[in-house]
Amino acid sequence: MEKERKDFIIHPIPVLRDNIIWIWVKGNQAVVVDPAIAKPVISWIKEKNLTLNSILQTHHHEDHIGGTKELLDIWPSTAVIAAKADIDRIPFQTQSVTDNQNFILLGEKVKVLELPGHTKNHISFYIYSSTQPSADPVLFPGDTLFGGGCGRLFEGTPHEMFTSLNRLNKLPGNTKIYCAHEYTEANLRWANSIAPRDISIKERLQKVRTEERTQ
Repeated sequence: MEKERKDFIIHPIPVLRDNIIWIWVKGNQAVVVDPAIAKPVISWIKEKNLTLNSILQTHHHEDHIGGTKELLDIWPSTAVIAAKADIDRIPFQTQSVTDNQNFILLGEKVKVLELPGHTKNHISFYIYSSTQPSADPVLFPGDTLFGGGCGRLFEGTPHEMFTSLNRLNKLPGNTKIYCAHEYTEANLRWANSIAPRDISIKERLQKVRTEERTQ
């Protein structure tokens, strides 16, 4: 289901087993976040008569960058925005960014947040409107934050992940979060096994299961 705001939409494309490629659209321009594969993205963008403006990449894992080359074969002038610290592991970068860096994309302000934990150089993209200050901000957290859980620690430490999650916790409460995988029910089942008396976990798990049955 597309997530709409008056000035743009964010569209999910579920791929592989549980990845979600997000496509942020404003006008006739599209930005793709963490393209695991290319073909469904190409089909959707062409069907909508859009132009691929940029690719945002949160970290170097193949299920987040694997479709980049094929997308660039179709739209060679597309910007590829990723962490400068990972330039050796994320190829095709045209804009290498660092922590707290701000830039404008599709007329919106974007801030880079460095969030080590899942990988050493993991980043997220925080988008806030330059034209509608009251509009809900948007976060693409990659594999740092999921519904009911956080990313697996491949390169970082528990302390680094805890620090990264605390950083995200300081963002405005109305921030719309677009996670890169759908792990919600599995995460909540695990949380419920660890804290079986936690009412909030039980209620959220029941809500997720009810939503799945009605879809």
